Amino acid sequence: MNVQVPRLAQDPVEILKRSPMSRMQWAVVAVMFGLNALDGFDALAISFAAPGILAEWGLTRAELGVVMSLELVGMTLGSLLLGGLADARGRRWTILLCLACMSIGMFGSAFAPDVAVLSIGRLLTGFGIGGMLAATNAGVAEAANERRRPLVVVLMAVGFPIGSVLGGMVAVQLLRAYGWHEVFLFGALCTTLMAPLVLWLAPDSIEFEVHKRGHAALPRVNRLLARMGHEPLAALHIPERPAGARKTGFAEIFAPAFRWTTILLTIAYLTNITTFIFLFKWTAPVIVDMGFSAPQAASVLVWASSGGIVGCLLFGLLTERLSVLGLTIAIAALASMAMAGFGSMPADLTILSAGAFVAGLCANAAVVGHYSLVATLFPTHLRAGATGAVIGVGRGISAAAPALAGLLFTAGYGFPIVALVMGSGSAICAVTLTVLRARLREQHE
Repeated sequence: MNVQVPRLAQDPVEILKRSPMSRMQWAVVAVMFGLNALDGFDALAISFAAPGILAEWGLTRAELGVVMSLELVGMTLGSLLLGGLADARGRRWTILLCLACMSIGMFGSAFAPDVAVLSIGRLLTGFGIGGMLAATNAGVAEAANERRRPLVVVLMAVGFPIGSVLGGMVAVQLLRAYGWHEVFLFGALCTTLMAPLVLWLAPDSIEFEVHKRGHAALPRVNRLLARMGHEPLAALHIPERPAGARKTGFAEIFAPAFRWTTILLTIAYLTNITTFIFLFKWTAPVIVDMGFSAPQAASVLVWASSGGIVGCLLFGLLTERLSVLGLTIAIAALASMAMAGFGSMPADLTILSAGAFVAGLCANAAVVGHYSLVATLFPTHLRAGATGAVIGVGRGISAAAPALAGLLFTAGYGFPIVALVMGSGSAICAVTLTVLRARLREQHE
């Protein structure tokens, strides 16, 4: 007598959502963590190298601000163009493309003979970083079961400040022994070495395979299930797309069901990332202007990144008990106050390091909150594209932040005033997310 297999048992996505996470799934999380750590160093390499670049080439702060902004323009283009590609072609393929762009950009920056070549290198590096975050945010969310999804997104995101800290420690030694060129060269080599790990340990997720390939995905799904310790399936149950979801890509994330979520998340992200960018791009040059050496300035930046690590981990632990949206609102408000306080501190290395630690803790935790929100508020077929759109548009507009800060400094405003102005972005973020929470509550009533 044949026994019919229950419908739910034929849905591999539901099986993974309800099952404990396997070693393979945690391996994917570890790779995504490593990729984000790489992003952390590559993105901040210009900050570690900035004092040396200013001294060697005699640039003004405004000129250096333009170089930093070009990197953010690249991140914007990468997020917008490669985020949708990750939904169409796959997370792994997109990650490998991003690694190639980052590697070429970092090598180009390392051997740049002038500011024009350096700008192109930072633009290309930013392009890869922008697409990478969209792909890894979707990939790590889909590797997790339902219970651990918010936590693994946070664990992936904590790679950014850890990469900044470890990379910063290396950068300090490189600056002491060599110069700023070697900072970029180190990042280029590490970026290149990540590609084999991605090929080995980070296949496209079962959730992506099912949504993209339908019933034809069965052989791939069964191979992945076997690696995770699950029995193979005889057939797949393909879930229907939600009613009214006829559009795809950017059109659907701006359809009525997701429009205000997309708009408000984008506004919140761009205002908060403005504060974050200012903290991590301008801390080192400001500390040098206070009379400290480039390695000492890099050490303060490392303290800011260390605070980011603590903030991410604390945020991740709290997501087990509290609402991600509520936590993000609270930490964004604190980030604004912490940034204003950091700008008013005296020229004492210990005090400045402590202030940078607190500001980094709050600012980075608020950024991580946005990644978790995008991963949980959008479905699989939109997740990477939505991440790319929210982060891409946000970074695109906030690309003016380093240049704006540079102009304010050049105009004669001191660090306290500039920090207060740039730190107000996180306060606006908190207000915007409060509006989003009210709208989401209305939708569920």
